[in-house]
Amino acid sequence: MSVARVFAAQPGILRGDIVTVEADLSRGLHSFQLVGLAGKAVEEAKDRVSSAIKNSGFTSPKSENHKIVVSLAPADLKKEGPLFDLPIAIAYLIAAEEITVSIDRTLLVGELALDGTLRGVRGVLPVVQAAVRAGFTEVIVPMENAEESALIPGITVTPAENLLAVIRHIDATREDHATIPSQSPTQIETLWDEGIIRLEDIRGQESAKRGLLIAAAGRHNIIFVGPPGTGKTMLARALQGILPPLTTEEALEVTAIHSVAGTLEEGISRKPPFRSPHHTASHTSLVGGGTHPKPGEVTLAHRGVLFLDEFPEFERRSIDALRQPLEDRVVSISRVHSTVLFPADVMLVAAMNPTRGGDDGGNYTDQMLETYKQKISGPILDRIDLWLPVPHVDFDTMTSENARTGETARAREQIAAARTRQQKRFEGRGITANAEMSARVIDEKIVLSDEVRDLLRMSATKLKLSPRSYHRVIKVAQTIADLDEKENIEPPHILEALQYRVKL
Repeated sequence: MSVARVFAAQPGILRGDIVTVEADLSRGLHSFQLVGLAGKAVEEAKDRVSSAIKNSGFTSPKSENHKIVVSLAPADLKKEGPLFDLPIAIAYLIAAEEITVSIDRTLLVGELALDGTLRGVRGVLPVVQAAVRAGFTEVIVPMENAEESALIPGITVTPAENLLAVIRHIDATREDHATIPSQSPTQIETLWDEGIIRLEDIRGQESAKRGLLIAAAGRHNIIFVGPPGTGKTMLARALQGILPPLTTEEALEVTAIHSVAGTLEEGISRKPPFRSPHHTASHTSLVGGGTHPKPGEVTLAHRGVLFLDEFPEFERRSIDALRQPLEDRVVSISRVHSTVLFPADVMLVAAMNPTRGGDDGGNYTDQMLETYKQKISGPILDRIDLWLPVPHVDFDTMTSENARTGETARAREQIAAARTRQQKRFEGRGITANAEMSARVIDEKIVLSDEVRDLLRMSATKLKLSPRSYHRVIKVAQTIADLDEKENIEPPHILEALQYRVKL
């Protein structure tokens, strides 16, 4: 007997880490020990693996007088989840000399049922990405994870139904040797999200719709303000139908995050995520955290929309915690043993009533200063690009039969054209939309005429704009110019952008 070595990986939000699984057998009273900072699910693998091996026609580890030591290296990396079952089983069988294989360039992943069946696991996508980076040529995964795994090019994906099928595939010395066909590459369809609500379903609110169009074109943060029942939630939901599909790289990022979090419910697609947590959500569930940090809603909304209805009713510390992701597009979770950075490139869409009672008053600013002044801080409002009033709609407009057919289709065309202009403008800079511009990028890429500079200077002085607000006006104005098919910002674009500035 000798030490057997196979390879697995521990998935993470940003990337996976290769794990070396080693098995050593020595004579003595039976014991089965797992070392290498194994979590509870990994510790329980001993019983699952023993039963799966027995029910696959091999000698159970529990029936032998062996001292079994399985090491998961690196030892200081926390190992979590049941995806180490398959590599542990294969490592044991090699060490026990029940199979003869050489799989130095193959990575194994999968949970074992007691009868040897392979069950799907979370986080397969970052595992396959880690395998490609490390130079592996093949990854063996459960059949349930085959489609997701085949999103990554440059590696052979082998889907297996059970432990015996894996052994027949990798052990060429067996009489029943049978190679498992590889999974064909997965193609992601480029489709717009039809959503539940379309722009045509919303009567009136033309100003708010215009703001929604600008926000979708430049990925700007917005807040809807109005009394109950005026369409704030409908407008937010309609945003789903006019956001452009994700690029392949963005879709892989989103899929990897939701694969690790176990929220890959709708399958693999290019649709931007839309997360809408209730205002009673805990601070940790919103921004992430825990003893061993897990992603929150702001990370699950990465590359998509974080919709916060009844915005002031969220915990104040949760609202203030959004400052970093809205500015830096990451969330930093610090604990005693580690600091983790989670991606959080989100488009914030908030909705709120002008008063806690929901009355439709005339002066929103005065009412909100009284009722919500302790809930929403200035730094948060300073990170909102578009303030969109949503007032009551008159009866004639609400009952009109003159529906604006094709409104969503026209909006999609305008937004797609505006995004194309932005991609060309920021080519090579890792920026996809105007809202992501830094002050340096604005200086380098945005050309301002003397007339526009004078208008900006006068507006900044009279309205007392902060430097951040000043740059946000330029970003919004550039998006309006892109929708207007203009190369540079003109005075009307600045004037319209100023109309959307935060009023509080």
